[in-house]
Amino acid sequence: MINDLLDKIKKEIEQELFKKDICSPYVIGIEGMSGSGKTTLGKLLHREFPDSNLFHMDDYFLQPYQRTPKRSNEIGGNVDYERFMEEIILHLEDADGFHYRTYDCHTQTLSSEIHMTSKPLVIIEGVYSQHPYFGEPYDLLIFCEISEEEQKRRVLKRNGTKMLELFVDEWIPKENLYFKTYCIKEKNNFVYNTDKQ
Repeated sequence: MINDLLDKIKKEIEQELFKKDICSPYVIGIEGMSGSGKTTLGKLLHREFPDSNLFHMDDYFLQPYQRTPKRSNEIGGNVDYERFMEEIILHLEDADGFHYRTYDCHTQTLSSEIHMTSKPLVIIEGVYSQHPYFGEPYDLLIFCEISEEEQKRRVLKRNGTKMLELFVDEWIPKENLYFKTYCIKEKNNFVYNTDKQ
């Protein structure tokens, strides 16, 4: 199933990239449920199109000072979408490239500046990557979904029992509320169920 999806997406991308009048990058947003394969799909596309930039919303978790009760209650407020907008979204068409920083959850610090050169294809993956705060920067939208049972199995395998509890009690409900409130899934060009992958 993943190969069928990749073939469809590749054809879509290639048609756009080979247009003579294209002057801005072709931007793909990969949204979806935790454990549904967003990062894997992003990496596969990045491998298929080496002349591309890949960005992860996981690099934009909230810093400790941002984790206020008000922010916790905000729908879609579980990531630093302001910094992502400032460092990534606003610079997608910068011909000279741009700098950004990633957030390390273990050290709770920002990395040194990373310089990115301009590429004809940009892939952005992760929950909240299609946050309405960003406007409409995307040319192609992909949503990855998964059954609740398979989601729990994968999160347990990937993150362990303690983190599974945090996902189930807090993060997944917040993600689902965000999807529902902003009709995220319904806006996507491709909806991809990864249960059997």
